[in-house]
Amino acid sequence: MNSSGLYRDITDFAHTTPSWVRSVFEVWTEYGLLLFGALFIAVWWRARCSRGNRAVALAVLAPPATAVAYAASESLKSVVDEERPCRAVAGAAASLIACPAPGDWSFPSNHAAIAGAAAVALTLAVRRLALLTVPLALLMAFSRVFVGVHYPHDVAVGLLLGGAVAGLVVLVLTGPISTITAAMRASGIRAAVWFTGPGPAREV
Repeated sequence: MNSSGLYRDITDFAHTTPSWVRSVFEVWTEYGLLLFGALFIAVWWRARCSRGNRAVALAVLAPPATAVAYAASESLKSVVDEERPCRAVAGAAASLIACPAPGDWSFPSNHAAIAGAAAVALTLAVRRLALLTVPLALLMAFSRVFVGVHYPHDVAVGLLLGGAVAGLVVLVLTGPISTITAAMRASGIRAAVWFTGPGPAREV
């Protein structure tokens, strides 16, 4: 896998854009994942105000499914040991943000994996959110190349890995978490009922 040429094309393009565009990408690539965190909270709150145990389960599973995807990405990164393109690609334009320290490997992109996982998990919880989360995940992945800290293949694999792992986690655990949600709602324990929201314990 070698996408050095495309990396040079994108980073060269980045340097031709207005300074405000570069600034937006620099901020987005560093802090954009926080938006997914806000969406996790909003989707959970929406679900707990509904009556469906499955809706709550899907919302509750989104953050841990994303965390599992991150762990999978980080594990693969430690095995592959690919140097960052901002150090390895000769003749490439300077990265817009500081090149990560040696030993902080490039493949796959953890940012892309997290974004891909969050997009899939949130979409499974609220289908119409795909119109927001998928473009946001793609923008996060592109930004990592645009600012010069990842190859295109890093972010492509990161997106696919994150989305696949998160989807699998949600698929496997939705049933059990729905059952647990029903039990928590039936328990009468104030904290449990607050967390899951009121709803019929019989619905699974």
